[in-house]
Order: sequence, then C-alpha cells, then structure tokens
Amino acid sequence: MLASTLRRSVKKNNFTVTLRTFCCTTQYKGLKYDNCNFEVKEYGVGLVTINRPKALNALCDALYQDLHDIITKMDKDEKIGAIVLTGSDRAFAAGADIKEMSDKIYPATYSTDMLAWWENIAKVRTPTIAAVNGFALGGGCELAMMCDIILAGDKAQFGQPEIKLGTIPGMGGSQRFTRAVGKARAMEMILTGDFMKADEACTRGLVSRVVPSEELVDDALKTAKKIAGMSRPIALLAKEAVNAAFETTLDTGLRFERRLFHSTFATQDQKEGMSAFSEKRTPAWKHK
Repeated sequence: MLASTLRRSVKKNNFTVTLRTFCCTTQYKGLKYDNCNFEVKEYGVGLVTINRPKALNALCDALYQDLHDIITKMDKDEKIGAIVLTGSDRAFAAGADIKEMSDKIYPATYSTDMLAWWENIAKVRTPTIAAVNGFALGGGCELAMMCDIILAGDKAQFGQPEIKLGTIPGMGGSQRFTRAVGKARAMEMILTGDFMKADEACTRGLVSRVVPSEELVDDALKTAKKIAGMSRPIALLAKEAVNAAFETTLDTGLRFERRLFHSTFATQDQKEGMSAFSEKRTPAWKHK
C-alpha cells in the first residue's frame, strides 16, 4: 500500500495550496508477474503494462490471472485514485490466444462460462484508462472497452475480426462496440473483420482522444494524475453515474444521478470543495 499521505503547504497567489505526496511501502515490494509489469506512481496512479511481446500481448488465462491480481490490489488501495492499462508500441493486445482456445468444445465453454471472468476488469471501481498503441483487436479491443477512458496513439487500430476465425466476439465486443460507434458501423466491422484507425475511433466516440504514439503513456498518466487528485469517493460516484447511462432509461438515470448528487452532501469533501471554491484556494481532499 502507499504510505499515509504527507501534507505540506506553500503560499501561492495569496492563498495556501496543500500538496499531497505519496510513498510506497511493502504491499507491492517483490511482487512480480510473468505476463505484465506494473508501477505505482508517487502521485497515486497505478500503471499496468501487458507484457507478452512474442504473442503481441494476446490474451490468455495466465495473463488474466496476473492482470486481475494486480488491478484488484490497486483497486483496493485507498491511495490509488486511477489506473492506467497499456501494452507495447506494436500492440495493446492483438486478440485472444488462439492456441489456448482452439481445441475447446461447447460443453466445456458453456459449463465454465468461458471468458466471463474478464468482466471482473470492467467491475473495478477505481477509474481506469486504456492507453492503446498499435493493435487492439478482438479481446484486446474488448479489454480496452472495459476501461472507463480509452486514449489512442496515432497508429492505433481497433477491430473485432473474430468472424475470420469462424467465431464471434465473446468478451463484450458486439455490445460495447455497438454502443460506442453505432449499430451500422459496428455491424459492418464485425461482419467483415475490418479494422478502424485511431482518428475514426475518436470521431465515432470509441476513444476520448488521439495523441502521438510516443507521448501516449505520458499523456495517459497525466490524465490519471488529474483524476487521482480529485476526491476519491466523489470520483467513484461520478463513474457510477456515467456508467448507469448505459444500463437505464433516461428517466431512471436522471433519478439515479440526483440520488448520487444528493449523497455527496453527506461527505466531508463536498463541504471542503465548496468552501475552497468560495475562499479561492485549492481544496485539501480528505477522501471522506
């Protein structure tokens, strides 16, 4: 876990700015994974990098176990306010590991609810950012869409080409991709197996923005740092409210949003945020 927050104040523009710094302790010390690397940044951001270069970061069960373990640890770490998930320059993840699944038969896939466990990544409560360089295809595209924000390098390509393998998306591609880019374009891509370049993905709303590939991870970390600098419980409520828009009617969603909005007035950070605004100073979040 990250150590207790250290606070120090400096004078700036006639008001006090409270700076928050973090120090790593033993929770992550000595922790290593075969299929991913990770860092815990001092400003409260977790960085997870998929690392299966020989397989273009293809998704496999062992990779899932590694990702789930480290992301779950970060999600439970009260000092981490955002998580960035990325891959290599060539591939965020170029699909599922075909060798691992090609010999499976229907009774086994059904009885084990094959691939359902990947939804645990989407259920992470901490805000997540997918920083996508290179290929994000099949399961790789689906994994990126499980994150809250997708940032794309200018050479990134997205797609659900499972039809070329005699199957269909199985980790949410037909559902999340359609919600992101619309039925017509999603149908065309899923039926043809064609790829979508980063600029089109941004125009259609699949990704938040496109940045030069060499700046992608730094840009994602900068965005994550900004999110981590907000009140953690309020950020969780905001994420929950936005996600509800995909699951409810407008009327139900509006009522849900108002209830969450009302609940913020039970937090110390709402009081601090509004007081800081009135006093023209930076808020010192207590994350309560």
